[in-house]
Amino acid sequence: MAYRYGERTQSVLFPQSIDDYVSADDPVRAYDAFVEQLDLEALGITINERNTGCPAYAPKAMLKLLLYGYSYGERSSRKLERAVHHNISFIWLMGKLKPDHKTIARFRRNHRQAIGNLLKQCARMCVELDLITGNTLFVDGSKFRANAGIGKTQRKATLQEQLTVIDQHIAQILADADAADEHERNDPSLVKMSKDLSDKQALQAKIKTLLETMDSTQTTRFNTTDPDSCIVKSRQGTHAGYNAQITVDDAHGLIVHSDVVNESNDINQFAKQIKAAEEIIEKQVTNACADNGYVNYEQLKQVSNAGTTVIVPSKKQAQHKRIDNPFDKEQFCYDMRTDQYRCPAGQLLELKKIRQDKQVKVYRIKQTKMCRRCQYYNQCTNSKHGREIHRYLDEEYRAQIAHCYAQPENQTIYARRKTKAELPFGHMKYNLKAGAFLLRGLLGARAELSLLGCCFNISRMITLLGVTGVIKQLHP
Repeated sequence: MAYRYGERTQSVLFPQSIDDYVSADDPVRAYDAFVEQLDLEALGITINERNTGCPAYAPKAMLKLLLYGYSYGERSSRKLERAVHHNISFIWLMGKLKPDHKTIARFRRNHRQAIGNLLKQCARMCVELDLITGNTLFVDGSKFRANAGIGKTQRKATLQEQLTVIDQHIAQILADADAADEHERNDPSLVKMSKDLSDKQALQAKIKTLLETMDSTQTTRFNTTDPDSCIVKSRQGTHAGYNAQITVDDAHGLIVHSDVVNESNDINQFAKQIKAAEEIIEKQVTNACADNGYVNYEQLKQVSNAGTTVIVPSKKQAQHKRIDNPFDKEQFCYDMRTDQYRCPAGQLLELKKIRQDKQVKVYRIKQTKMCRRCQYYNQCTNSKHGREIHRYLDEEYRAQIAHCYAQPENQTIYARRKTKAELPFGHMKYNLKAGAFLLRGLLGARAELSLLGCCFNISRMITLLGVTGVIKQLHP
């Protein structure tokens, strides 16, 4: 059986160009075509071919490097530097340019705002190609680690305690220095005291600055490495991180909008993310869908009042709870005309008070002894004041949202949510190995999520149209 052996020193009469090493249907050509269609001025990158001094690398070349690198899990500047020297697709993409890791890191850091706008242009291209219809949008969130350790997160109360201790130490050092002046021969060196004092005063100034920052931002926790990050919980545990948000179109699962917030939950994000996506696609969506984590009825109202159908389950609907309790609130009949409830035993519960702090009305039986004499007393309630029913001030709207979610056609839409909205995060975290942000601060995190969103969209476009199809659509 014969074998084939390679020959590195073999000469050729007519050397091939780098373009010959990359086939016509290589995915790298789709990324190249995409970046070539970008409007750099709209992104916020100023182009001036007449700049004096040492020539800089072309912004489009650097964007191609970042986008293509992120698409294949090469995110660190040192890995990208290695790729432009050894990976033929990177060499082709960069036209043999070889920026070092410091140049790559500096470009990414200095153009965070522009990179953050990258997904917006990508989504608008997809709208023009009829790949995004904007009829139904899904909103979802996921926790990403920040480039900071949780051990660097300080509580305000802890810092205040440390400041008190440091003040006492400083006072003690100054007292010892005064005593040393009077009794030099028996006390320690003033040089050592001076160093201790300067160290304590530097730490005192740092803690005071942190406390002032916390007061101005009205936060109780502060991470000294990445001040914008917050404490988030995920399957990997509790760590310093960010809450990443994406809005996905139902047609082909493409990302319309991405955002990063430093809030540990999604409760205040629904209206904000839907409105931002509508600005990009320049139309009002027909259906807006999210999971139970987005249930904030004030947020839902902002979307539904504009005429969009909101498909979000209540807590009971999300947990698939069946009402087996014969004395559940749902078993009490409400009379809107008299604003009263009638219990299963036939007794009336009247409005007693309105709790503005919880936005609820409290209903109770007028004669509490009637409740205690009831045959269902220990089953329905064991309170000496009788059974109490809470009704939200916007109870009718909550019932309307729950009824809307329960409709068969909306259940079909909600069933597609996982395959559409959760897929991009799975791709980012497990295929692209991007479970943590490399850049610090909200601006940096948003830039990275925008890059990752573009990577996902271009990958989907290649799946839908093929490499040559994407290039043809972008360069008609």
